[in-house]
Amino acid sequence: MKLNVNLDILKKYSRPGPRYTSYPTAPHFTPEFGPEDFERAIRESNHTAENGDISLYFHFPFCPQLCYYCGCNVIISRNETRINRYLEYLKKEIQLLRRLIHPDRKVTQMHWGGGTPNYLQPQQIRTIFQAIRDAFPFTEDAEISVEIDPRTLTPEHLPLFRELGFNRLSFGVQDFEHQVQVTINRLQPEDMTRRVVEESRALGFPSINVDLIYGLPYQTEETFQRTIDKIIDISPDRLAVFNYAHVPWLKKHQRVIPEEALPTPEVKLRLFKMTIEQLTEAGYVFIGMDHFARPDDELSIAQKTRTLYRNFQGYSPRAGAEVFALGITSISQLQRIYAQNVKDTRRYEQLLDAGKIPTHVGIALTDDDVLRRHVINELMCNNRLQKPAVEARFRIQFDQYFADALEALKPLQADGLVELDSDEIRVTEQGRFVVRNIAMAFDWYLKQESSTKAIYSKTI
Repeated sequence: MKLNVNLDILKKYSRPGPRYTSYPTAPHFTPEFGPEDFERAIRESNHTAENGDISLYFHFPFCPQLCYYCGCNVIISRNETRINRYLEYLKKEIQLLRRLIHPDRKVTQMHWGGGTPNYLQPQQIRTIFQAIRDAFPFTEDAEISVEIDPRTLTPEHLPLFRELGFNRLSFGVQDFEHQVQVTINRLQPEDMTRRVVEESRALGFPSINVDLIYGLPYQTEETFQRTIDKIIDISPDRLAVFNYAHVPWLKKHQRVIPEEALPTPEVKLRLFKMTIEQLTEAGYVFIGMDHFARPDDELSIAQKTRTLYRNFQGYSPRAGAEVFALGITSISQLQRIYAQNVKDTRRYEQLLDAGKIPTHVGIALTDDDVLRRHVINELMCNNRLQKPAVEARFRIQFDQYFADALEALKPLQADGLVELDSDEIRVTEQGRFVVRNIAMAFDWYLKQESSTKAIYSKTI
């Protein structure tokens, strides 16, 4: 069903705010939370986790060249010795975590991100994958996914991923327009993308995702519509259409992008509106924020059954699985803590050589954090919050506890973005496009003076 987006609402509510892949959000992680805190939390979680299943994330930071828009934690290197050394230390981290996580807990989800995981040579991929499978038991229906850069694929890569049991692929595309690709230093012909998607289908991969970015230099409504049309013709199972965050003061390499070539704020909003309307008219379901999926996809089904969840990999149909993240900069998410690994490889090696988990920063959640995370997750994922259920679960009086949040929601209610009943809060169709703004009403940290130091992208 085609969704129609109110551009005036987008203009009014486009302002900086968290993405809520976590709550509390990453700017509030602290170095006071260290390796010992994470180890203690893991041991506790072995006995207290609601669901024994776990999710694994592996960060492979290496890329052969730098895409100028990139905001990820990457290492540009063609040094095979350096890459092999990183993989050896990744194996050390695997063994260290294996000793801490109860052996009966099974992996229901695993994701390889980067960087460029397929920049690894096939034998490197096989070796690290075997180290993972030797260390952790997997459920029979485990979701095993990997981010792919079509430009660095060899003929051996896709057959190997399928042989090893990967069942979800995510291809980076960003934009098909040549001028855009040249400016962001990412030349990737359309026929290359079509070819790898077709090969993936022939190999039997059940699910294919494509990543796009709006707000890149030289994009217009006309040019990005052409890219969307081509993607619809390619017909992936899922799409993620991200908002480009131009932050050259944080990512210095973005300074090479000519700012005069960037779309104006209004054009960016029009690109967002056009993307939602065009993809939903083509039959895709708008999952939320920047995610779309076919109606029979797990994400769409989870949204219908109100079992959708959010973590650092975005939306997930497998709620309850604690995330253990390995590799530099990766972030683990347990019931009561977040823990982020160190950002540089030298410190990563030093900690692992000392037999310590390479935690750099993190946070232990208070009871209030856990409550607010639940509320925000329900609104962002399932577009509805039932107050009696929250009251029973957390033993609070909802309207009293969240009196300030309900007051903050009244202007959004007046704009038709949220419906406030005595027993329920509902996000309307137009409210779904600004759901980050709705969630912000429940964010305790945003109300504190220290939150002004945090830098967030715009909510739209």
